[in-house]
Amino acid sequence: MKDKNLDLFDPRSVTSVMDSDYSPNASGRDADFAFAFNDSNFSDRLLRIEIMADAPSDGADGSVDAAGCAEEQILNCNLADVDDAGFENEDEEPVAMNEESPSGDEAANSNDSNWSMDCSTVLRVKTLHISSPILAAKSPFFYKLFSNGMRESEQRHVTLRINASEEAALMELLNFMYSNTLSATTAPALLDVLMAADKFEVASCMRHCSRLLRNLPMTPESALLYLELPSSVLMADAVQPLTDAAKQFLAARYKDITKFQEEVMSLPLAGIEAILASDDLQVASEDAVYDLVLKWARAQYPKLEERKEILGSRLGRYIRFPYMTCRKLKKVLTCNDFDHDLASKVVLESLFFKAEAPHRQRALAAEESATSSRRFVERAYKYRPIKVIEFEMPRHQCVVYLDLKREECANLFPNGRVYSQAFHLGGQGFFLSAHCNMDQQNSSNCFGLFLGMQEKGSVTFAVDYEFSARSKPTEEYISKYKGNYTFTGGKAVGYRNLFAISWTSFMAEDSLYFINGILHLRAELTIRN
Repeated sequence: MKDKNLDLFDPRSVTSVMDSDYSPNASGRDADFAFAFNDSNFSDRLLRIEIMADAPSDGADGSVDAAGCAEEQILNCNLADVDDAGFENEDEEPVAMNEESPSGDEAANSNDSNWSMDCSTVLRVKTLHISSPILAAKSPFFYKLFSNGMRESEQRHVTLRINASEEAALMELLNFMYSNTLSATTAPALLDVLMAADKFEVASCMRHCSRLLRNLPMTPESALLYLELPSSVLMADAVQPLTDAAKQFLAARYKDITKFQEEVMSLPLAGIEAILASDDLQVASEDAVYDLVLKWARAQYPKLEERKEILGSRLGRYIRFPYMTCRKLKKVLTCNDFDHDLASKVVLESLFFKAEAPHRQRALAAEESATSSRRFVERAYKYRPIKVIEFEMPRHQCVVYLDLKREECANLFPNGRVYSQAFHLGGQGFFLSAHCNMDQQNSSNCFGLFLGMQEKGSVTFAVDYEFSARSKPTEEYISKYKGNYTFTGGKAVGYRNLFAISWTSFMAEDSLYFINGILHLRAELTIRN
C-alpha cells in the first residue's frame, strides 16, 4: 500500500509514483479515475483551453506571444511547438466544459481575454475541472507546470492554447490520463493522440497508442506513416515497438525485391532503409544491393551533392561492402556518388575482411549481430559469396573458395541447386554450382559440384580444373576430382557424385565433410596454353 503521507509534489515522490504507473507489471497502471474527470468535487484547478485557428499554409505556427498580447499569462501549447508557460487569473470561475465561440469583436475586445486580433483568432474556449495530482503523476510536463515554485503555480486557473486540429487529440489525452482508455480506434486519430502524448510527456499513453496501432492491420502506407513521425516521437522508447513492427512489415513485404522494383524505387528514405537493413533480403548478391541503392539515390536526389550526403550519412551504412565482389569494389572507388574518403575506407575494410580466415569472418559477424551495424553479417543471397585468389605467374590461375552451411545443403534435397557469385579468369566470367543429383549407377541421390562459364555464344576457353574439399580428421583440403575442359559459352562441367557416397551418408551426423556445420569446397582453375 502506498504511503498515505506521500507528497505528490515532492520530485522524489512523484518519480516513484510515475515509475510505478509506467511499469508494465505495476498494479497502479490500471487505476481508473474516470469518475473524477471534469468533476469539480475531485478537482483543485480549472483548465481553460483556447482553440485557435490552424496555422496558415505559409508556415506560420499561429501561436501568440502572450506577453505582447495580453495582461494575463497564457500557456501556448500548440503541439507543433511549446513557446511559453504561464497562467491567467480570473475573478470569476468559468462553468465546467463551457464552450464559447467569441465573435470577432469579442475576441478583440473582451475584458476576459484582452486579445488583440493582431495576435490570433480564438475560435472557441473549453474549460475543464482538473486534478493536478492525477495529471502530474502521469506527465512530467504537468508536474513541472504545477510545481515550478512561482506565484502562478498556486493559482487555480491554467490556460492552454492549441490549434483547432489538435483539439480532439488533447481531449482524448486528458481523458486517458484519468481512465487509461481511448475512444479513438483509427490510425490517423491514434497518431494524433500519440503526437499529443509526446508533446505533453505522457509515456503511458504513448505506449497505449503504440500497442493499439500495432494491433491494426499494417499496410505499406501505414508502415511508412509510422516511420516518418517527427524525430522526437521516433526516439521515444514507447514508440520503438511500433517502428520495429513497421520496419519488419516492409522488410517482409519487399523481401524478394526483384518482384517490386518499380514500387521500391518510389519508396521514401525511411522505407528503403527498412528494406536494406534486413538480413533476409533475397537478392542475387550484395553487388545487386549496391546497384539498387545507387539507382534509388539517383532517382530521388538528382543533385550530386545532396545524393553524396544521403549516401554517406544514411544509405551507405546498409550496403554490406565486405560481401561485394572485388570487381564491384573497384567500381566503388571510382564512383562519384560516394565521397572519396568514405569509398576508400569501406573498400579497404572489405578487403581486410575478405582476407580473414572463415572462422574469423564468422566471429566478426557474430560480434556485429547484436549491434545496429550489420556490415559483416551475410544476407540470404541467391548467389553464395566466395573468396577468390588470382595468380598471373607462372600461369594464369585462380583459386576459388566456397563454403556452404549444413542447412543450405539439406535444402538442396531432392533436386535443388545453389550457385556461387561470379568470378573472372582471363577476362571470362565463371561460377560454381552445387547440386543434389540422382546417381545414375545406383539410383540414389548424391552431392555434385559443377563449374560453368557465364558468357554465351561462340566464345571458347580451355582450362584445367580441380575440385577439393576439407575432410576429417586432418581437416585439410583433399582433391576429389580434376580434369580439363574447353568451354563454349553457357556450358558447365563437373562431377555428379563428388564424394562417391550417397546423399544420406553425405548428410549424416558423422559425415567427414562437415566441419562445425560447414562444407568447405575449393576449385582451382588454370588457363591452358
